[in-house]
Amino acid sequence: MKYSLIFLLSLSMLGCNGNKKKHDGHAENEAKTKPNIIIIYADDLGYGDLGAYGGTGIKTPNIDKLINGGMMFTSGYATSATCTPSRYGLLTGTYPWRNSDAKILPGTAPLLIDVNQMTIPKMLKAEGYNTGIVGKWHLGLGNGYVDWNKHISPSPNEVGFDYSFIMAATQDRVPTVYIKNGDVVGLDPKDPIMVDYKKNFDGEPTAISNPEMLKMKWHHGHNNSIVNGIPRIGFMKGGQAAKWNDEEMADTFLAEAKNYIGNHTKSPFFLYYALQQPHVPRTPSPRFVGASGLGPRGDVIVEADWCVGELMKKLESEGLLENTLIIFSSDNGPVLNDGYYDDAVEKLGNHKPNGALRGGKYSLFDGGTRVPFFTYWKGHIKPGKSDAVVCQMDLLASLASLVGSKETKLSDSQNLLNDFLGKTQKGREALVLEANSKTLVRKGDWIMIPPYKGSPKMNTEVNIEMGPSDDYQLYNTKNDIGQKNNLAKANPEKLKEMIVTFEKLRGANYKTTSELKLQ
Repeated sequence: MKYSLIFLLSLSMLGCNGNKKKHDGHAENEAKTKPNIIIIYADDLGYGDLGAYGGTGIKTPNIDKLINGGMMFTSGYATSATCTPSRYGLLTGTYPWRNSDAKILPGTAPLLIDVNQMTIPKMLKAEGYNTGIVGKWHLGLGNGYVDWNKHISPSPNEVGFDYSFIMAATQDRVPTVYIKNGDVVGLDPKDPIMVDYKKNFDGEPTAISNPEMLKMKWHHGHNNSIVNGIPRIGFMKGGQAAKWNDEEMADTFLAEAKNYIGNHTKSPFFLYYALQQPHVPRTPSPRFVGASGLGPRGDVIVEADWCVGELMKKLESEGLLENTLIIFSSDNGPVLNDGYYDDAVEKLGNHKPNGALRGGKYSLFDGGTRVPFFTYWKGHIKPGKSDAVVCQMDLLASLASLVGSKETKLSDSQNLLNDFLGKTQKGREALVLEANSKTLVRKGDWIMIPPYKGSPKMNTEVNIEMGPSDDYQLYNTKNDIGQKNNLAKANPEKLKEMIVTFEKLRGANYKTTSELKLQ
């Protein structure tokens, strides 16, 4: 806290962005002390997908430039190995395993975040920030039944966002429409939208009944309604004028993000820019087709890198770059074939999306949750690299400290502001991580995965090691980043210590979520 106060005082003396004005009753001089905050959140981007993290197969010059100019974390974590739980942990500062509904949600799921729950945008809004989200949401909408033809509530606007321009779930799930501040964009009332995740609508084509309509072939789980020649998860009828163009999605979200920034140059803002790349279906703009040489997955990563570069140009042109803290990360590790045949496997070459890590999306191994994670603030964060263990869940408490919030309902979030600003490299002492309702613990350089009896060790559909074993697993990630050498039997004292830590953090009810057998 001492460092935070010194930092805030220094900002006040610098008089950052002198064109600040009154905002929601806050005085002009107070507004000057508050930096803009942008979280850029990639979707399924792996530890080895970026050049600065050692990736060699895909060129990402814009993101690499930010990493090399900011604080790069080598042990930065999402809370979970799948998207919905990670997004929940990021925004609420809460372990997703505390909420039994925090799993991959269908497009018709109710809002996962309680409207009374503290969130990053809600905390910042109370401190005079305008708050916006652009991009992927996937945290549910409404109260269990959504009439897509009427105003949708609750939505991101009820959990702290002043402005929202989102997709409801994922690009491969219906409804395939944009939603702006709770209303479907471009909806024709004469062509109402109907959505169902269990039963198709009479006469509506699907990937199974009408394969001749497909421009992208499904591999598993994506054989329901067809939109723009792409088979989706779930059934949808109507809303033709409102359906998005997949190849224009990156440009659409980028334009919205840039417009949001341009409309809030006079007061502090928080923007949650949730990229859809490189999640399936991978549909790059024609400008980027073939840009990577690795097929659509590589192409959309190049596209995402370009988007980040364009966003930085916007900040620079508005004179906001030196007064904007940028945080970049991914919701979970990488996956190649996640439901479509798109040459992600065939054209991979020597590129390693998970880098030296074991596992990927869905996995208990580090490749599931250890992701690219960096902070950038021109003139304020000294370029460097940190091995501190940090988690996206800690952004709530850390940003609260940054802006001087006295909010105390911060759940599991820890104040790591000095780590994020590059002033220290302490990080978390211990962290519980989750994959498909199964949990593990990292403490220091050690990772312990409890035994999960009878659980599949391999997801054959996506060809990723899931991680469970009938026995304890203990790894020293500093000496064995690939988690190849299980030290559980060779180091019983360390194993015992890790079990005690895990039980203390996970709580007495952890056994109810799996067939965990602690001996």
